[in-house]
Formats: sequence, structure tokens, C-alpha cells
Amino acid sequence: MTNFDNETNGRIQQWLTAEYDENTVAQVQKLVDEKEETELLDSFYKELEFGTGGLRGIMGVGSNRMNKYTLGKATQGLSNYLKKAFAKEDLKVAVAYDSRNNSQVFGKMVADVFSANGIKVYLFEELRPTPMLSFAVRHFGCQGGVMLTASHNPKEYNGYKAYWNDGGQLVAPHDKNVITEVNAIQSVAEIKFEGNTENITVLKEDFDQIYIDANKKLSIHPEVVAAEKDLKIVFSPIHGTGITLVPKILEAWGFRNVAVVEEQSKPDGNFSTVIYPNPEEEEAMSMAKRKGEELDADVVMATDPDADRVGVAVKNAKGEFQLLNGNQIGSLLTYYVLSAKKEKGELQDADYIVKTIVTSNLFSDIAASFDVKCYETLTGFKFIGEVITKLEEKENYLVGGEESYGFLVGDLVRDKDAVNSCAFIAEMTAYFKSQGKSLFDVLLEIYEKYGFYQEKLISLTKKGKAGADEIKQMMIDLRADSPNVLGGVAVREIRDYESKEAYSLTTGEKHTIDLPKSDVLQFITVDGDVISARPSGTEPKIKFYCSVKENLSAASEYDNVAQKLEDKVKRIMADIVKN
Repeated sequence: MTNFDNETNGRIQQWLTAEYDENTVAQVQKLVDEKEETELLDSFYKELEFGTGGLRGIMGVGSNRMNKYTLGKATQGLSNYLKKAFAKEDLKVAVAYDSRNNSQVFGKMVADVFSANGIKVYLFEELRPTPMLSFAVRHFGCQGGVMLTASHNPKEYNGYKAYWNDGGQLVAPHDKNVITEVNAIQSVAEIKFEGNTENITVLKEDFDQIYIDANKKLSIHPEVVAAEKDLKIVFSPIHGTGITLVPKILEAWGFRNVAVVEEQSKPDGNFSTVIYPNPEEEEAMSMAKRKGEELDADVVMATDPDADRVGVAVKNAKGEFQLLNGNQIGSLLTYYVLSAKKEKGELQDADYIVKTIVTSNLFSDIAASFDVKCYETLTGFKFIGEVITKLEEKENYLVGGEESYGFLVGDLVRDKDAVNSCAFIAEMTAYFKSQGKSLFDVLLEIYEKYGFYQEKLISLTKKGKAGADEIKQMMIDLRADSPNVLGGVAVREIRDYESKEAYSLTTGEKHTIDLPKSDVLQFITVDGDVISARPSGTEPKIKFYCSVKENLSAASEYDNVAQKLEDKVKRIMADIVKN
């Protein structure tokens, strides 16, 4: 431990005291005795902090790990802050958990801490999707909530998403204020672990129907669903919470031909049939795609472990199942919702959609064609939820999403909702099928009308403290020596969301970016290409996003234009990603 800084050594020594249970102390002592310096450093070099998705980390002992004490401290800090923020109210929170290892245990422990602090808790009896937690916070008029999940991270991770009274994840100033309260806790003795069962109300399966009924009212074309009730749908929950609600909502919507991928239907924290439980990944979707091929499905869908993200596969022009990326899924949903509402005469002047700064500009192009406003936020669906809350009763939110496979139609919740999205993707598929079109046909029509957008995401994983330092240095280097040319195309503008300043390389003009500070750099080329660099707020990664665009004169030109754009993306990424 002599090689560590004083703060890290201090945390290790503290976790070896009688404040912690014998098993925890024994595990820490073993790391010390066996001189596991890398593991010790990664486990204790800092406290877990709230990022774009809340508290998230590897499970294990230590201040930088997910365990009883870090979760207890976070919950005690959140309890203390809720008492200050809502001093004159009877406090209520909702708590839910997903299929990950320890999620149920963590959920019960979090509920106990809240209840011990005199806060009424609505605790889900069994695992449920993240959007159900957001819905419960709003339905019961809670001041806050917690979801135990690490979303689509690998199996060794778990997480703690904290929610505010609007049903959205914590945003400024509450996220930082909660951290202040958490950091103010100096001793485990300050954490009230002994629960009060009188303050805990268990939410049973009948609450599902309230959520489903509320969503069903959002359906735009129920008559089309009735006519296309035998639409062939394949669904996989990838061992997560989607199994509890997606089949139910599809049945309630009116779909009668839903095939579940049985091998992935059982909740399993080890995600035994996949390498990485992320519907963005080809491998994670492979079983669902095979099932789709066997059944000649109209659409294949799969949700991540906490069912707030959804992946989609559809048959392309060659009759092969092709994964759609998040930008494509979101663009299709945006186009469907706006065109369907226009067809029914339901579009209003106050309607709007929302996208993030790294999401395709195709979203905003579609919105503009329908004279619908498009708001842009920082990365993270919590910022989309924040916009919905700010504009509530002033303007009318229709649909929004982000490139990372998170979408929401209607404003029932304040987080991305894969259950809601699955219902609308199925309805959208049925609607276009009734017109003799597949989703891929419609995607090509969108490209012909608005331009063929192609996007690419490269994520570099840099684990532990050394990795965090490397990511920080990469951003410093990019700012110090920003590229003037990417992929052979001149850079026209640089946007630094950390300094909140945009700078034109052609005119020298500067202007302020009207968004909160964020460690993101964007490069806009003279061709309109958008390249972004952003450290992840929830994973040990730095992400590079690239979006390029070309005209598509006819559907028959799809393959040629796709290859041209792919080549351009490769050239750009080779310049921006140096490691």
C-alpha cells in the first residue's frame, strides 16, 4: 500500500476496521496480504460517483465497488437530501431491480435504508423494467426512486439509478447535491440499515396492468393492429426484465403471434447465452435473428437486462435479417409517429421531439419536414426527461431518442422505455405492412427523402485508474491539438461542450453553446459530417461517434452509397481514433 496516495491508503485502512462486517474485512485483508495492488487501487482510489446513468460499478469490496456499504451510503445520502429538499412533505420513494446478480438483495437493502429513515417505500415484489420504476414514481407521487441495474454492462457490474420526483434520473443540481450529502457521511454508523417494514408497501403483479393500460391509450393506429394481429414478431429479453412486460404489452395491444426466444427467456444474472447482454451487439441478437429466420418474422426485437433499450432486426432488400442501429430505429419511430399523427390530423403547433447531441441529425430533418420542433440535449436520456418535465403543460412531447437504442413515445415516464418502444415498433411494422412495405423499405424511403445518413461508434475500453487517467489525457490531447482535416475533409467548426464554446475555423467567429458543461468535443466538416469524442459517464470507455451523409437517388443505389459512406467513415475514424 506504500505506493498509493494517502487518501487511497486511508480508505483501505477504514475498510479494515470493525465498522464493516467480518466477511468484508476478510476480503480486504486478503487483497492486502496477497499484494493485489492493481485490484486494491481500482477498488479504493475513489468513491463511486453519479454519472449520466447514476451509480455504476463492478461488484465487490471497496469504496469504488458496488456493495452493501457503497449502496447504503448512497441511499443514506439520498435520504438526507430528500429530507432537506422536501422538508414539509411526507416522503415517498419507489424501488425496483433487474435480473442482475445481487440486484434483488440490493433492492431490499435500499428499501430498508429508506424505510429506516422514515420514508415510505413502494418496493416491487419481483424484478421489473427500469421504465416501470419511473412510472411508479410518477403514479404514486413519490419524491424519488431507485432502480438497481447496470443496464447492458457485463455481468460483473451492477448499478444504482437515482430518480427525482418527476420520474427522471437525477440532473443538476440534485445529482451533485446528493454526492455532497453522500460524501458528508464519515462513518458506516451513520447509515440506517435496519428496515422498518411498516414503511414498505410491496407492489405486486397487478400494478403491471395500470402501466399497460396507460400505454395502450397512446396507440395511434389500433385499427391497423386489429387488422394485422397475426404480424409475426420475435422477441428476446436477453435474460432480463423484458420478459415480465413486453409479451404482456404486445398481447394487450392486440398482437397474437409473438414468439419468445426460449433460450433467453429466463432471467439470469450471468447472461449465460451471450458474451455481452447488449442488443446493440450482433452476437447478443444472434439467437433472436435465427428465430426470426426460422419463422420468417416481420420484425425481431430484443431488450437489454433492465428493458430500457431495444434492438431491432428486419429483412433487407435481399431478404436477409439486418440489425438496425439506434439512429435508424429512432428515425423510423420519429417518422412513424409524426406521419401517423399528421394523417389523423393530430399534429399541433406545440408538438416537439428531442434528440441528443451525438444522435443523428436525421431526427431533426424529419421533424422539420413536419414543422415540428426538435430540441437537442447532452448525452444521456435523463436530459431528454429533463426537457419533457420543463415543457410539461407548455408544449407537447411526442417522441424522442438517442443513438444508444433508447426511445420513448409519449410522456408517461421520464426515461427511455423499451417496453413502450416494442409496442410502437410492432404497431409501426403493422402499419407499414398494411401498405405493402417492410420497415427496411420505409427506411430507404426516408433516406431518399432526407438523405442517407450513416453512423459509426467506436468505443475504447480503458479499465481502472490507469484507464481513467488515459481517457482524461486523450481528451486533453485532442483539445491541445485539434484536427483541421478528418478523412481528407476540412473541419469547419469545433464545438467544445466543456468550455461551452463553438469556434469556426473558416471565419474565426465564436459563439456560446447553450447547454450545461460536458466533456465532449465535436468536429463539423465542410461536408456536414459530425464527429464527436466523449468519455462515457457509466463505463470505463471513451466513445467516438461519426455521422456522414450522402444523397440517395434511388433504393437501387443503397449498396453503392452505403459502401461509399462506410469508406468515408473509416478514413475519418482512422484520423480521430489514434489508439
